[in-house]
Amino acid sequence: MSKTKKDHTMSRRKFVGMSMAATAAFSIIPSYAVSGLGHVAPSDKLNIAGIGVGGMGLANLKNLASQNIVALCDVDWKYAAGAASTFPKAKKYWDWRKMFDEMGKDIDAVVIATADHTHAIIAAHAMTMGKHVFLQKPLTHSVYESRLLTKLAEKHKVATQMGNQGASGEGVAKTCEILWSGAIGDVTRVESFTDRPIWPQGLNTPERGDWVPDTLDWDLFTGPAKMRPYNEVYHPWNWRGWWDYGTGALGDMACHVLHPVFEGLQLGYPSKVQGSSSLLLNDSAPVSQAVKYTFPSRKARKGKINLKEVDVHWYDGGIKPMLPDNWPAGKNPNKSGGGTFFYGTKDILHVGCYGIEPELMSGKSINVPKTERRVEEELGLSWTSGAHEMDWVRACKESPESRKPTTSDFAEAGPFNEMVVMGVLAVRLQALNKILEYDGANMKFTNIGANEEIRTVIKDGFKIHDGHPTFNKDWTEPMNAVAYSEELIKHTYREGWTLPDMPA
Repeated sequence: MSKTKKDHTMSRRKFVGMSMAATAAFSIIPSYAVSGLGHVAPSDKLNIAGIGVGGMGLANLKNLASQNIVALCDVDWKYAAGAASTFPKAKKYWDWRKMFDEMGKDIDAVVIATADHTHAIIAAHAMTMGKHVFLQKPLTHSVYESRLLTKLAEKHKVATQMGNQGASGEGVAKTCEILWSGAIGDVTRVESFTDRPIWPQGLNTPERGDWVPDTLDWDLFTGPAKMRPYNEVYHPWNWRGWWDYGTGALGDMACHVLHPVFEGLQLGYPSKVQGSSSLLLNDSAPVSQAVKYTFPSRKARKGKINLKEVDVHWYDGGIKPMLPDNWPAGKNPNKSGGGTFFYGTKDILHVGCYGIEPELMSGKSINVPKTERRVEEELGLSWTSGAHEMDWVRACKESPESRKPTTSDFAEAGPFNEMVVMGVLAVRLQALNKILEYDGANMKFTNIGANEEIRTVIKDGFKIHDGHPTFNKDWTEPMNAVAYSEELIKHTYREGWTLPDMPA
């Protein structure tokens, strides 16, 4: 597991050459699909590599232990020690590019659970090599990255799954069935919330660097993001609250809480979005946020409901929506980390995170036909013990022509994640003090003036002076708002890190 700079440079050069050759000449055929060459048959085990195996990645791999876990890659082998001991026969790597160089032909599929900002670059290159991809949520750090992964998955015909594991539980399916049955009528407003974050947010940028632990490769952790001095406040795990690496509570939890909203109402791109928050800092996500998305009429019907224009509201950091008038006094609307209210023309539907425990505010019983897949019943597994991962394994082993999609494949998860990270953009652009109008097809805001400028707070400068609280805020220099928004939609990667081209 050497992590010398020489190794990284050689790997980068070799990887770029190999990727270009593979893209130009052929798609690498997964080993299980090749017959007569000593590989296992499709009905047997996949050869899986884990990338980012210190936290949720290890949990995913444990749920995939029935397959062959052939390689492990992580930038911190102290944090990832549990994976090394759980899968002692797997080859260990620091750099995913070197792993692809050396073991590309021996890997059928990858499980990626790195920090948010490196999701897209790893998954994109894996798919161009013909690898099936299980990618933790949020799918990507930016809108452009989500669009790219959606198109690459379609082009290379690989099996994909986003790691919002509740999608393979009954809740999302049942919520959709209730909505489509017409039980609450046409939906005009949705209000969702989470009790996250449970990690620090709203922090001033550290003014000093810490010594990088010997077990951590900070350059590889940083990846395509801008390089900044290591500080123990960033890693491990707390990276979620920093814009360079994470997407805050919204990115972390909306992929769970809003999934039944996105699927049930057949949402596409929002036409308008606005955000607000507690103190917004340049580098750290705020303590609490609120976002309002407006989705235009989708023209078609779904089941017995019309897909009219709808406003979707999001709250986090301890903020909850106002309760309906007939909400039972004393009852907590939070179920497993969040909740959602669907306001229909006939009734109000309340569900928890992942769409669990649906209930009508009228008190009427729910009895609607089952029309959607029940993955847990099909596989005999709960979503907490592997249904989500093993449904992906099933899809990997099916031919693209007859493959049954997973419950959160990139065809759905990509557009859904664009909605999620669009909320992050709304929060970060709130200083423009306007309802932002958005052209989803072209990934751009249409009502930001060419000469508008925006600034954000670098640090709050809070002090107690003569017994009085004071703020001496340090601000960024004014930035062109159009350029700033475009950078949020499509990031400029650090030198040496690139994405494949967007398919036509």
